[in-house]
Amino acid sequence: MGSNGKKTIVVTRFDPDRDEVPRTQSYEVPVQSDWQVLDALNFIKDEIDPSLSYRWSCRMAVCGSCGMMVNGEAKLSCKDPLSKYGDTVEVTPLANFPVIRDLVVETEGFLERVQRVKPWIIRAKEKAVEEGPVRQSPRELADFSQFSMCINCMLCYSACPVVGNEPHFLGPAAIALGHRYNLDSRDEGADERYQIFREEGGVYACTYANECSEVCPKNVDPAAAVNQAKVGAVLDWAKGLILPRGGEG
Repeated sequence: MGSNGKKTIVVTRFDPDRDEVPRTQSYEVPVQSDWQVLDALNFIKDEIDPSLSYRWSCRMAVCGSCGMMVNGEAKLSCKDPLSKYGDTVEVTPLANFPVIRDLVVETEGFLERVQRVKPWIIRAKEKAVEEGPVRQSPRELADFSQFSMCINCMLCYSACPVVGNEPHFLGPAAIALGHRYNLDSRDEGADERYQIFREEGGVYACTYANECSEVCPKNVDPAAAVNQAKVGAVLDWAKGLILPRGGEG
């Protein structure tokens, strides 16, 4: 394992029991050539300062918990190579979120937005067990599979300019997840979700900056999902003018 020498990691620190505002603290770290940003943070916590707080779990870009800002860009720290940065690397909490401590942000607001879009299969009437499962073809699966890859890392919320200015905006991940279920052939809850999408802070608040798709580590393309949901919400509204809810003419 080769070494790249040393880098200075500048980390935002915030202890709510002691600090009125966030501060920065610098650490000189002897990095290895194959290290990711998370490796440097783990070295700091293990070898230099055990008081440093941040989230991480899988180290495989699956759990989504290690999101943070690295030199001003939203990144998953477990898959962000240190080698692409210079001698000084600045690590700060995800933007657009309240900070709990150091690099740990509050996720409750994000989870409330996800819950609002009803991210589960809704059916008017469940099939009896003896009737077997609701079958789905590979083509029907392909219609929404891309939008099901979200790992809830919240990078898209940190990058989205609308999230920073509109406190009621559902946000890219929540809308993409709701859209995923609207596209699911087994689901019958699209009318309910489109009503939510049309509310204040829904899909029309999006200005299509596309920053959410740029930072997504799983190539979900939430910007595409939001704009497809806009079209769907308009069509659903127009359908409601012709047919009363419930589908009876």
